[in-house]
Order: sequence, then C-alpha cells, then structure tokens
Amino acid sequence: MTTTIVNATYKITVHDLEFMALDQRHLPQAYSEYRTTREGPLNNREMAETGFPGSTEERFHEAGRIAGHMREFGPPKPSMSDDGLDFVVASVAHLFNNPDSVSDWMSDVFLHDFQRYVGRDVGHGQKLVDVQQLEPSGFFDEAVALKAVHSSRNGLVSSTVIDFRVGRILGVAYVGAVGDYNRIAEATELGLALEQNLVSVVLGI
Repeated sequence: MTTTIVNATYKITVHDLEFMALDQRHLPQAYSEYRTTREGPLNNREMAETGFPGSTEERFHEAGRIAGHMREFGPPKPSMSDDGLDFVVASVAHLFNNPDSVSDWMSDVFLHDFQRYVGRDVGHGQKLVDVQQLEPSGFFDEAVALKAVHSSRNGLVSSTVIDFRVGRILGVAYVGAVGDYNRIAEATELGLALEQNLVSVVLGI
C-alpha cells in the first residue's frame, strides 16, 4: 500500500464509510440477483452487542476502532434448509485511529476471539464448532482470513471471513453458507472488489 493512499485515509470521516461498503452493482456475478437485506452504521456499542460473549464497547474503543458501516445481501428466495446455499454476502468498512490499530485488531480481536471460542456457546442459540485459519491472497497490504462453522437448531452454517487493511481502514468481506463450506474464493472476489472501492473513495476517484 503506497504512502499516498495511507496518508489519504487520514482525511476519511465516519460519513465516508457508507460509500465504501459495496452496493449491489459491485457484487460478483454469482450474486448478481442478490438484494440488500440489511445495512447501516455500526458503532462500538452495536459491535459489542452482536459480538462474542463478554465483548464491550470500551474494549473496542481502546482497540482504536472509531466506527463502521455494513451492507448485507441475500438471495431472492432464501431457505436455511438448502444445503450449500450462500445465504448472506456482505462487506463492512471500519475506521480506526491508525494503521497499527487495524493490524492489532485483525490479530488480537478478530483471530483471537474466534480461536478462543471454539467449542463454546456464542449466544443466539449457536455454538462455534470449528475455526480454520485461511491464507488470503491478492490484497495490497496485510490480510487475514478464516472459516468458522456454527451449529444451531437448524443445523450447521459456515462463514468465510476476510479482514484486510487499507491505511487506517479495515475492510471486511464475508460469505455465509448453509452447511460446512469453504468460500475463500468467493470471499476473496468480494474482498478485492471492496478493496478497490475503498481505494476509490479514499482517493476521490
């Protein structure tokens, strides 16, 4: 990542994040029929409420996270009994104090929390059954990824998640599938589209 792009991220404000998360026209071809199911800003309190047990607003603030914006998409006729269905694809843009805070978040919060809760109940009627760290490729700067498998009353669901850094912005792309499936190729395509969009917004292209 060039110094120019990194420096430009210091001009980004919370209000810019909405334009960084991918909209429907930016989705990979495989998801061209998917439509927005959920979107909006994510403050640290909301992150803590939907995160792992014990997550707090204070912890995320101390980690350097300022704010974020997410946008999720789903298929026209979702069915959680349809094994192999990608029931959600999403992207999130998070703003941090500095690039080091982004890097620390990826290792100390994202990877650490998933690995810590393997085999444990994580709320919402779900148990984290397995976590596999993956090796994403093609990103300009630091990137990490994992596949997580959850069990619930409806059976297994899996999430493939990629976190990557663009200056003081954390980009997150993820794909949720019904059953135990690795979606690293799909998440990478989504993540690279997100990275391109982040850079475009940062540089005002």
